Amino acid sequence: MDFNFTPEQEQLRDAVGKWVEKAYGFERRRAIVAEGGFDRAAWGELAELGLLGLTVAEQDGGMGMGAVEAMIVLEELAKGLVLEPYAQALIAAQALAHAPQALRQQWLPKLVQGQALIVLAHQEKGARYRLDQLQTQAEPQGQGYVLNGHKSLVPAGDHADAWIVPALLDGQVALFWVEQGAAGVQTQGYLTQDGSRAAELRLQASPAQLLCAAGDGQGLALLQQLAGIGTAAVCAEGVGVMEQTLALTADYMNQRKQFGVPIASFQALRHRIADMKMQLELGRSMSYYAWLKLAEAPADGTGAGDAAERERQQALSRAKYQLGQSMRYVGQQSVQLHGGIGVTDEYIGSHYFKKLTQLEMCWGDSLHHLGIVSENMQDTAGVFA
Repeated sequence: MDFNFTPEQEQLRDAVGKWVEKAYGFERRRAIVAEGGFDRAAWGELAELGLLGLTVAEQDGGMGMGAVEAMIVLEELAKGLVLEPYAQALIAAQALAHAPQALRQQWLPKLVQGQALIVLAHQEKGARYRLDQLQTQAEPQGQGYVLNGHKSLVPAGDHADAWIVPALLDGQVALFWVEQGAAGVQTQGYLTQDGSRAAELRLQASPAQLLCAAGDGQGLALLQQLAGIGTAAVCAEGVGVMEQTLALTADYMNQRKQFGVPIASFQALRHRIADMKMQLELGRSMSYYAWLKLAEAPADGTGAGDAAERERQQALSRAKYQLGQSMRYVGQQSVQLHGGIGVTDEYIGSHYFKKLTQLEMCWGDSLHHLGIVSENMQDTAGVFA
């Protein structure tokens, strides 16, 4: 199997990396945090680069690229600690691909052009990362539906133009589309640990359109697909942040002197850098594994398709667990090798550490995914036929 990137993919990486370096420096990021953690202008710049329509078909105005290209973009954006929730654009594009035609035609161009921020609002208190544990209820009303519920930690939720909201309809999970300004919608925004923005979303008899019906488990299946994109996105972001953290730490060790020599010359510290590099590469390989599985064709409703979907979910959990371990190790080692400066707000290294810590908790923490992997292990663990 060839794991080398194509020239086109390398060009994409280079273009995104240059934008991050030139247009999204540390000082701009600090200014965005001070202003609330989300910048509509930066969101528009991502659209100008074509990134918001990266996985949207060309006939719909997008770039028609795939999962590997999305992974590359996420890695590069993470290196600059970009606050805007780019993964939500990938999730929204996937959701709109399953939406009714009228809804897709109305909102897909807005997404691609950066005129709309569309986010998935799925987390609820007490659910413990379980997608099927919902309290939000949907009821038919006239030609549409109304929703009642409370969603937490919605990415940039108070800036969103529309939300994708999972809710129970006749006891089964269905996905609904709620627009900004709808009656009964209330948002409360706040900064998260890494400086990005999130919000509480409260729905009180709020009008909604059906995005994906609950019948035959369709709603839950689509929600799992969207969550899979989110989980894989965290893995790719983790790789990008770890790579920059390692580079920053190595550079610091080459400059910091003790006893008249750079501390990078101390054998014990060199071993710790080597261990950080090993954890980075373990995480990178598992991120590739997750995105390659995500790129495979979705389940087709047959036995073979269902088995492929179970394997995909397992792959995502394996990857997220390894990334959780790697991110924790790299972040903690970086702080220890830096000393006190590693946790000061003025130094970018502390922000890498906070980002790695937060990513470990996103889309299921390590214990959650370890539980999924262990529950699905067979007696042979896949070693013997």
